[in-house]
Amino acid sequence: MKAEDVRGLTADQLKDKLGDLKKEQFNLRFQKATGQLEKSSRINEVRKDIARVKTIARQKAAEAKA
Repeated sequence: MKAEDVRGLTADQLKDKLGDLKKEQFNLRFQKATGQLEKSSRINEVRKDIARVKTIARQKAAEAKA
């Protein structure tokens, strides 16, 4: 996911996307613990996507406040 794509989303869409990413992160951690994880690099990708969504959501909130 690119930052450009995330910037085009509304606040509600960002909230939904964040929820989806957190669910995916949980599922990946569960797969890792049970030994079923095939692509371990996906964990890092999801972590970075969560950070990206949170950062852009915070920026949008600051712009709306100002």
